[in-house]
Amino acid sequence: MTAGGSHPGTSETQPGAPAKSSGPATGRAYLATLEGFIGALMMFTGSIGTGWIANGSPMIRQPVVIALRTEGWGVTVSTVLLTVGAMVLIRSWLRLGQRLADWGQSALRSVVVAISAWSLPLLFCVPVFSRDVYAYTGQGRLVMEGQNPYEVGISSLSNWFSLGADPAWAENRTPYGPYFLWLARGVVGLTGAQPDVSVLLFRLLAGAGVLLCVIYVPKLAELHGINGARALWISVANPLFLISFIASAHNDALMVGLAVAGVYFAATRRYLVGILLVTASIGIKPITVLLLPFIGVMWAGPSASWPRKFLIWAATAGISFGVLVLSGIPYNLGIGWTWAIMDPTPGYTGYSPSGFLGQQVEFLANVLGLPGGTFATLLRTGMKWAAIGLVLLLMFRGDYSLAVRRMALAFTAVVMLSPIIQPWYILWFLPFLAVTGIRDDWQIRSLYVGVTFFVVFGAQDQLSVWSFVELPIDASSLAFITALAFTFYLLFLDVHTRKLLIEGKPLDLARRGWTWLMALREARRSRAEEPGREKLGSR
Repeated sequence: MTAGGSHPGTSETQPGAPAKSSGPATGRAYLATLEGFIGALMMFTGSIGTGWIANGSPMIRQPVVIALRTEGWGVTVSTVLLTVGAMVLIRSWLRLGQRLADWGQSALRSVVVAISAWSLPLLFCVPVFSRDVYAYTGQGRLVMEGQNPYEVGISSLSNWFSLGADPAWAENRTPYGPYFLWLARGVVGLTGAQPDVSVLLFRLLAGAGVLLCVIYVPKLAELHGINGARALWISVANPLFLISFIASAHNDALMVGLAVAGVYFAATRRYLVGILLVTASIGIKPITVLLLPFIGVMWAGPSASWPRKFLIWAATAGISFGVLVLSGIPYNLGIGWTWAIMDPTPGYTGYSPSGFLGQQVEFLANVLGLPGGTFATLLRTGMKWAAIGLVLLLMFRGDYSLAVRRMALAFTAVVMLSPIIQPWYILWFLPFLAVTGIRDDWQIRSLYVGVTFFVVFGAQDQLSVWSFVELPIDASSLAFITALAFTFYLLFLDVHTRKLLIEGKPLDLARRGWTWLMALREARRSRAEEPGREKLGSR
């Protein structure tokens, strides 16, 4: 399938056709790029005082680092810099989209330059918003020492606490695929498990996933009649993507990059290459197994009979799972990765639709003297089954030309109806929605709100501050207040961004702003109380 022929597409297109030439706004894109670069530099500086540094890192013995992490002024300045830098990145992203509103011929180059400029300072950040990257080193050590990360946690390692990993990983088995464990072992072999160099190498692996998205998101978008520059701006240039996949170095970046590349090859009739690339993605994190049935839809063809469809689905699954089974032979890993699909993490996040609705049902039921916990569990279970039902419906029903769109919607349903949603989970399906069309209406505004919400949430949720440091206001609250103040500025005071984020009468705006604030406050509260809180970041 090629862009000029019959291909999986979408009837959704963005308003306005791409311009033939770049206008004045395109020429001013460098202003937004420069602003975002400054924001990323602020995050880099702030991360030194509030990011996650491993106990075994020599960084903690440097005078500047000691001052920023042990003095009240140092922690305060670092917190403000980190938070304001993240919010500046949001504004830069929004302004870049405005300046490239005509999406002319040079827009793609402008978006790539912005992604590169904003990523560079984040590449050298102390890990922020998450410390999962340190657990990767521990899992690499497990493989190197002949232990199976699908059976034991990193507590079986000598001196494991010096790695910098969250103690929640002490007894937790890994949910990652065999290929990522191979890569983790390779990183440890090169670095000797030195935490800082290991983080840098894991960031480079994540950067490879980002690069795959930069290459294949525009190509896949063009196949669907969507402007490639706009799709790339939506999915990769947004600050949640860059912070989660570069600064935090989540291995999801490589998973998503391989998945996007695999879907592109499948959409251009190179089905075997597509299946193998998606299989590689599954070998990083198994969640992308969800993509295989839709690749089978593309492979079967537009006029395929039901027997042919089932045969192709079986062939697709057979090739992928056969490769994965063989991949479990090295290091005796087996198929331990399947537990991550069959045995999901218990608990919920308070800001997920499932978690939030469950809390309301539980409260109302308790008020009425009914077993609220039981009703909440039934609701969350029902929503998970509803997601499975939507996946099956989208597999079996729908226009062939919308195969990638159907896949994107199925992926979205699985994530959004799950009881646990981490901030970076929405990045799993966002590229596929972007390449098949996100309109300039409530759809793009929902994205603006979602990205802002999760960046604000992440800014105050994961700060590393030693308990003995005396602060006039704790770092998490300071970050929360700072982020809310900047959000208020974007929503109501900034003449450029306020018209992007919300529309309506002043009373409606105030009501929406209050609802958004209450949702964030509830998410912040429930994050500290949710069951199994420390285990949730591992997925």
